Amino acid sequence: HVHWILGREKYGDIEIVGIVEPNRDLATRYSEQHGYDMSIVYNTLEEMIAATKPEAVTCFNTTYDHLSVVHYCAPRGIHVMVEKPLAVSLDHAEQMVALAKRHNIHLLTNYETSWYPSTAEAYRVVHEERAIGDIRKIIFYTGHPGPKEIGCNQEFLDWLTDPVLNGGGALMDFGCYGVNLATWLMKGEEPISILCDTQHMKPDIYPKVEDDATMILNYAKAQVVIMASWNWSHNRKEMEIYGTHGYVLCRNGTDMVVMRDEKEGSLAMKAEPRAFIDPFLYFSKIVRADTTIERWSPSSMENNLVVMRVLERAKRSFDNK
Repeated sequence: HVHWILGREKYGDIEIVGIVEPNRDLATRYSEQHGYDMSIVYNTLEEMIAATKPEAVTCFNTTYDHLSVVHYCAPRGIHVMVEKPLAVSLDHAEQMVALAKRHNIHLLTNYETSWYPSTAEAYRVVHEERAIGDIRKIIFYTGHPGPKEIGCNQEFLDWLTDPVLNGGGALMDFGCYGVNLATWLMKGEEPISILCDTQHMKPDIYPKVEDDATMILNYAKAQVVIMASWNWSHNRKEMEIYGTHGYVLCRNGTDMVVMRDEKEGSLAMKAEPRAFIDPFLYFSKIVRADTTIERWSPSSMENNLVVMRVLERAKRSFDNK
């Protein structure tokens, strides 16, 4: 995910003042790819912060190490945004949120799907326009053919497929997307019951973790089904929202179909202002108090604590089967 910020155009709104990467070979390869100077690369977080005094830190390290970053940054008043999911476990997540609140820093979680124009439009259609009635069912299809199959580098694979450093496999990697957006769409409501089943279809490639997970989240008047997999035939981040008298189908970041009162129509989303499709500009606006984060928005601490509670219960569900 780090290519998202390293390959970002230089708009002049943020400045990368330091990079923490002890693997000099990896840092050099990315320097050659993206053009940053190796003089801004440090071996430790402590060295980087002492030398550059950043306003904020974005984390692209192992999910397990998210806690240590917040533990160091929070007392120093440095805001943090981590890549999804928030933490490797609920225990880590609760510690991170407690630190953020105690030291009054922002702690955001970044998901690719948060910045899809179709995601924002789906929420508007459902909650502001009330075009499909009350939500009854949401279905998520998330994943790809597998991290090795799509060409993830070895440094990423080593921890993404480690049950300690990543907390699991496909469940943690892609199950979090559905829980995150469902929590937003359900305005913070938490499921009454959770069922989770996992499969290990490619043990020769992923011997330590599950490569397929299906979750069913039951709410008082709705159900959410999340299919997270490293076994899809192609990359997928799709969402279907069904209401009492219509539906919204998001096929990707821009293409969607909406049925209002039995009339179906396709929509292609127009480009949104960068503040709403660029996580790093959004983060900078939050840090500088140019905008506020809504309680249940996909990046918020409240939302992502719910995500971690659901994922923890899901893991217990299949551990006990």
